[in-house]
Amino acid sequence: MLVLIGAFLVLMVVGVPVAISMFVASGLYLLIYGVAPDIIIAQRMMAGVESFPLLAVPFFILAGNLMNVAGVTGRIYAFAVALVGWMKGGLAQVNIIGSVIFSGMSGTALADAAGIGTIEIKAMKDHGYPVEAAVGVTAASATLGPIFPPSLPFVIYGMMANVSIGALFMAGIIPGVVMTVLMMITVAIFAYRKGWGSDTPFEMRRLLSASLEILVVALFPISVYVLVHLGLSLNLSVLIALAALVALDWKFDFSAVMALMTPVILIGGMTMGWFTPTEAAVAAVIWSLFLGLVRYRTMTFRTLAKASFDTIETTASVLFIVTAASVFAWLLTVSQAAQAMSDLILSITDNPWVFLILVNILLLIVGCFLDTIAAITIVVPILLPIALRLGIDPVHFGLILTLNLMIGLLHPPLGMVLFVLSRVAKLSVERTTMAILPWLVPLFLALLVITFFPIVTLWLPTQMGLIQ
Repeated sequence: MLVLIGAFLVLMVVGVPVAISMFVASGLYLLIYGVAPDIIIAQRMMAGVESFPLLAVPFFILAGNLMNVAGVTGRIYAFAVALVGWMKGGLAQVNIIGSVIFSGMSGTALADAAGIGTIEIKAMKDHGYPVEAAVGVTAASATLGPIFPPSLPFVIYGMMANVSIGALFMAGIIPGVVMTVLMMITVAIFAYRKGWGSDTPFEMRRLLSASLEILVVALFPISVYVLVHLGLSLNLSVLIALAALVALDWKFDFSAVMALMTPVILIGGMTMGWFTPTEAAVAAVIWSLFLGLVRYRTMTFRTLAKASFDTIETTASVLFIVTAASVFAWLLTVSQAAQAMSDLILSITDNPWVFLILVNILLLIVGCFLDTIAAITIVVPILLPIALRLGIDPVHFGLILTLNLMIGLLHPPLGMVLFVLSRVAKLSVERTTMAILPWLVPLFLALLVITFFPIVTLWLPTQMGLIQ
């Protein structure tokens, strides 16, 4: 066990990529101890990706890329400006609202940072905000992507922990709202202390227009409910409401109604049993194609090809990490590292709250060094059995795990959001890190709320009957 972990850490320290480090460490362990034939590496690699839920990964990535090339990102930004741009620190508030909406389409922090984050940083710099402020709020808001449904980390965790992915999606909604409110309060405090003003004049017409778009989206499920109670079938009711919505959007050319409808369609479809979370990813792709090719007609063969190749590249890197982590995690199990860790932690405490504090500390450290997908694949087999023994709900534990690892994306040495924003803003990694530090405060507050108030995560999936 020590050889396996030691080899992995040494390779990481000298700069070998995470996936390669896990592969090499696993190979060395098998070579030295001969616990299994060499062919086990190939077998575990195949077993690691031979999963129906994992099909959601490429489709959610593709949906986010298609939304970017279809110009939906710009429409989301315009909608957010109309809604909150008149507030003090307006574009910083826009940054957060835009990330909330975009998270309902992409499911990844990197897509958020590289997609709408690019537009937001440029706009904030053009309006005179310090580049550090633009980078900090963009980094913090990017963590919303994997918390609001859909979420790629939830897909990976649900597969590893054998937990309902639909329940995880529902569990992320209220924590996402808590994070959004805390970030917006932080922006208000910064605006007051640094004298940030509004970035667009207050216009009642624009505010009412943005509010009307929210109302139109909210009327969709209400109209379905009314039509069903009038005696129509559920399928026909949804079809009529959707046709009416598309007609209204076509006539009035709303900025973000169709984008706002994305999470409604995905969550509604899963709630009504039309599709599983994996099939919801396919539905997101179909909806993205409809917007780009039919509704907005902004998607060309060239941009479609670019989105497809970007998806192939990202999916390959994610699944490569999953395969490497599967071999590594299997060897940790075979070497009884999980049992040793369990015995160690339970010898320290059998109090679930103390355990969650230790888990938070451990994951914040792990998140600084490991890719999110690799970290989930490695730590879930070790920590989840302990959590279950202590009576901690696996859905609640999944939210804690994911948020910790999202915060880890903002830290060196391997925080991917950190490097993406450093490149986008043309700042050094050191200056980018310092810019992000103040924005960790609302994230840590949200982490404390989610950790010590399980009802925040469990109330909604319980009400919907997804967990008992």
